Amino acid sequence: MGFDFSLVDVFSDWPFGGNQLVVFPDAASIADETMQRLAREFNFSETTFVLPPSDPLCTCRVRIFTPRQELPFAGHPTLGTAAVLARRNGAQAARQFVFEEGIGPVTVTVDGPEISLHLRSPRYEATDEAPPAALIAKALTLPEDAIAESWYAGVGLRFCFVRVTDRDLVDRAVLDKGAWAAGIAGSWSPELYLFAGNHRDRVPLHARFFAPRVGVDEDPATGSACASLVASLAHRSPERDGTYHIQIDQGVAMGRPSALEGTAHKQDGRITEVIVGGHATIVGNGTMTLPA
Repeated sequence: MGFDFSLVDVFSDWPFGGNQLVVFPDAASIADETMQRLAREFNFSETTFVLPPSDPLCTCRVRIFTPRQELPFAGHPTLGTAAVLARRNGAQAARQFVFEEGIGPVTVTVDGPEISLHLRSPRYEATDEAPPAALIAKALTLPEDAIAESWYAGVGLRFCFVRVTDRDLVDRAVLDKGAWAAGIAGSWSPELYLFAGNHRDRVPLHARFFAPRVGVDEDPATGSACASLVASLAHRSPERDGTYHIQIDQGVAMGRPSALEGTAHKQDGRITEVIVGGHATIVGNGTMTLPA
């Protein structure tokens, strides 16, 4: 039995950059267990499977798997899946999809190579628990005074955001899995999003992301973290109304440079919308042959 798939580089406008993704655009007959095995076989950060929607207001249902587990939402798989479906349907002009995902409907707009996802009235999560700076520094093989601040937050997925004092420190970080497992793995979020810069400087934040719990030692581009970070900046701001925008470069140290943009709208103290955008490049297609 053969299942067609597409290979996409997301958050890059050229092949071999960004975050790799495999999309199975017609996955209705693929069993759950096989989906997980396929994600493990490709061993990219995520693999997506497109199925008919259970909600008639949605275009389709999209299931997202890391090599280790299924996720309710993720940014680069959502954008990359939209790019494949737009190409598959022969869309030339702007095209809008509504994906049924684990966090609810996600609207995605494709306009040529530019793709953006929209989370309206997103469910923002945070905690007063303080991340253990000393243990985080040890897990990242950095001096403790390298950490300027850290906090937990998430939209769809939880993250531990770690801002360091200098861009070079981002590139110097090395994940110590033993220290991570001993000190970080059981925290509110053990997913470490390391970055440098200030969003008010209008200079791209320089970032790396480590998520060994879900089978991703390092991710070259993390759209869900971009959404969560810009939402947390809006949430943490004392202003009750405003628009917050960030640009992120990620994946540079991995040789897969990625460019992400995030926007959050805040009204009456509430985050009303989060948008994540970038480019996606389809680099290949194929068929996975499996026994019937």
